[in-house]
Amino acid sequence: MRRVAVLGSTGSIGVSTLDVLARHRDRFVVAALAARSSVDRMEAQCRAWRPARAVLVDPEAAAELKRRLAGEGIEVLAGEGALAEVATLPEVDTVVAGVVGAAGLDSTLAAVAAGKRVLLANKEALVMAGPLLMESAARHGATLLPIDSEHNAVFQCLPPGFRPGLEDAGVARITLTASGGPFREADPATLAGVTPEQACAHPNWDMGPKISVDSATMMNKGLELIEAHWLFGVPRERLQVVIHPQSIVHSMVAYADGSVLAQLGNPDMRTPIAHALAWPERIEAGVEPLDLVAVSRLDFEAPDLERFPCLGLAYRALEEGGTAGAVLNAANEVAVDAFLAGRLGFPGIPEVIARTMARLPAREAADLESILEADRRAREVARSVIAGSHEGEQR
Repeated sequence: MRRVAVLGSTGSIGVSTLDVLARHRDRFVVAALAARSSVDRMEAQCRAWRPARAVLVDPEAAAELKRRLAGEGIEVLAGEGALAEVATLPEVDTVVAGVVGAAGLDSTLAAVAAGKRVLLANKEALVMAGPLLMESAARHGATLLPIDSEHNAVFQCLPPGFRPGLEDAGVARITLTASGGPFREADPATLAGVTPEQACAHPNWDMGPKISVDSATMMNKGLELIEAHWLFGVPRERLQVVIHPQSIVHSMVAYADGSVLAQLGNPDMRTPIAHALAWPERIEAGVEPLDLVAVSRLDFEAPDLERFPCLGLAYRALEEGGTAGAVLNAANEVAVDAFLAGRLGFPGIPEVIARTMARLPAREAADLESILEADRRAREVARSVIAGSHEGEQR
């Protein structure tokens, strides 16, 4: 029996994870659940799974959850530190790192330092602190299993026992696929009027609002490029992104002998989650079998960096290294929040990121403190850029 802590349990990754776990109650126990503030959904999950501990980061939400669960024998914790606390519990052996954004960094690092089996959906942890996280995983014997569909696909296509560094494995190139999102064929002149509802209407995947917007700008793929660089030890020149609108081929690995291995499947996050939960075994995930005849065709095209400037900004951050990833991610989070709140137009997202990166050149990311400082400063700069844009519009 594996004992699992699901961080981000009320989000799309967490809900998909619990769906897979429900199919295999003879193999898994949910020891802890954690989320930010969703009281109703967390209460329902706690009653269904009876974890020993539940976390809501928001103190008021945690107090309400504690009131509702009084007498149920479930300890309710509050605050950012509680995420790391449940990620390092001695009775937990598997941690699903599904908290979106920089908010998931501390708990992911804590789980890795505790030597856990970490199912990594929080790509931002590697974007911000890739060298620190990978070094800590090696030092503490943690097992990192990616559950982003693209990185899980790469993992499945690599040789058994693969370790970062491609030459010895004969790997020539890693290709990450991208759907292109809802605006792949839109006239760029029309993007100024895009609404949050339109940006979140992904053609293939059911995701939370932040990740959906990142997919629409292709920043999601940019973050995944940086994640792949650290997770698999891939130099930038051997990483490739192609647009694949059907979202059937999730990623590919090309080898020195000319072979290309691809992982295919219906676009459903339960597939990579089930793979990582049971690895090295395979378990049923509740996903419909892939019918290639029904799919009938698979298309691929190069991404247009003029249409998707966020992808180009991610390439730039990967080249600059150091704190550039933290600055890129922080500026993007601030810009996406402003867009979802109606305070920034869709084309303003890459503009805010580019201006923030220009004002904060990359520095050495020597330790966690320098990374967190870069994150803090980037958020300040991005907010000031957005505020300045508002003042300009009002004039």
